[in-house]
Amino acid sequence: VQLQASGGGWVQAGGSLRLACTSSSVIFRPYAMAWYRQAPGKDRERVAVIQSNNNRDVIESVKGRFTISRSGASNTVYLQMNSLKPEDTAVYYCNSALIAFPWGQGTQVTVSS
Repeated sequence: VQLQASGGGWVQAGGSLRLACTSSSVIFRPYAMAWYRQAPGKDRERVAVIQSNNNRDVIESVKGRFTISRSGASNTVYLQMNSLKPEDTAVYYCNSALIAFPWGQGTQVTVSS
């Protein structure tokens, strides 16, 4: 089982990025899926979750800035990140909401001030 996260990069504060999570071995449709992030020296935290019925939630610090979505047709989970802040700098990972799969490599997001 492999989860591939992509779309990270370097951006100035206030900028935007769109992350994508795909897999060739897992069909996401039945699962609540989530985006997580881990900043240097900090624990991994869950940032956003989307249920199989598309109900979604994000943590307080990204409300109004991050949006999680999913596409069954392309088997992809997205994280649209707007108004990025330096404190959003982290490696971003996707997994199910219950962390049912091995962690992938993640994608680095770096926000400069």
